[in-house]
Amino acid sequence: MPTDREILRDLARRYRQAASNPDQTRRRSDWARHNSLKRTRTLIYVRAFAAVEMPACRCVIADPFLQSQESHLRQALFWDTFADDSIFEPWLAIPAVHKCAGWGVDIVRHYSDEPGGAFKGEYPLKRLEDVEKLRMPRHEIDEPASARRVEMMQEIMGDILPVFLDRGPAYQMWAGDLSTQLGFLRGIENVMLDMTDNPEWLHRLVAFLRDGVLKAQSEAEAAGDWGLSDHQNQAMPYAEELPAPAASAYGIQRSRLWGYQASQEMALVSPAQHEEFMLTYQKPILEQFGLSAYGCCEDLTRKIGMLRQIRNLRRIAVSPFANAPRCAEQIGDRYVVSYRPSPADMVGYGFDEKRIRDILRRDFSAFRANGCHADVTLKDVETVQGDTERVRKWVAITRSVAAEVLGG
Repeated sequence: MPTDREILRDLARRYRQAASNPDQTRRRSDWARHNSLKRTRTLIYVRAFAAVEMPACRCVIADPFLQSQESHLRQALFWDTFADDSIFEPWLAIPAVHKCAGWGVDIVRHYSDEPGGAFKGEYPLKRLEDVEKLRMPRHEIDEPASARRVEMMQEIMGDILPVFLDRGPAYQMWAGDLSTQLGFLRGIENVMLDMTDNPEWLHRLVAFLRDGVLKAQSEAEAAGDWGLSDHQNQAMPYAEELPAPAASAYGIQRSRLWGYQASQEMALVSPAQHEEFMLTYQKPILEQFGLSAYGCCEDLTRKIGMLRQIRNLRRIAVSPFANAPRCAEQIGDRYVVSYRPSPADMVGYGFDEKRIRDILRRDFSAFRANGCHADVTLKDVETVQGDTERVRKWVAITRSVAAEVLGG
């Protein structure tokens, strides 16, 4: 029976080989051109593939930290077999241990008894006066604990893969997304009522979250802790205007990185309310970065106009809930369309090739008619019904339709 160390070293060797594939260089070039609004072939990004159902992704290591690294490598190796346009960087980034994460209040989650089920959050801001319990965040790394993690992985596989500490702030991506944090703290139903019943209080709360994220991110910048591995755009973060991702490259200003915000919790409010209570507070965060991406699973069909006020906006999500043709008309060739077809339609329940082709042809035709720079992301895949080949087949079909409709 191989030891944990032997398992990880074998996975690291195989991952290094995958990351060294010459096609990775081509993908980097294509993503950089595409994200800089230059014409390329249609790029496909598989963000999720129901890894829990894939035998090749099952972990055998018991130690939680080592298992997290095993899981990362196993999933990447299976992911590589899809032949999409994902980039596998030739290094292993270990997240820093942060002394300050969260807002000083406990967010209790009540999980379903069903395996893989949902959870219900117990929102800590139940009363208006509970806002006084919030703590302004800070950027502070637990250096000894972080060093132990890195040293452990360097000893195991440092001679195979470069291993380094990702010193970026805790308050980035979802932890730095105002809409996500507001939903966890107050609850979506309460927030929508607050827009009418307690608007000034809500403005105060979102301003506090904005200031907290800006403070932590600014402190990380002053400390020289942002690195070129900290780009965030929900895709492959390459662009000709920005330096490429790299290992152990610290002291990077946010103006040289991608930034990201979303607004899933604002899906059911009007564009005016979205702008007043969320976008106004997100803009100062996004505009610290060189380029920014906006949106995740929310329907932005009626809100693209207001997004144009983000001066460094480059990528806009067109989710399964959006009207892709209407989005295409509004986005045109000014931004990148991050097109996200429904995983249920694509791979989740059954596999109807005709249906897949019909949906892709419809939406790709709209992108072509409006001169869009569109890529395709498969995400939020909860199941492929145990079919280990389904995502691979989907990538091939998507390439075929892209060649037919978009010419590449």
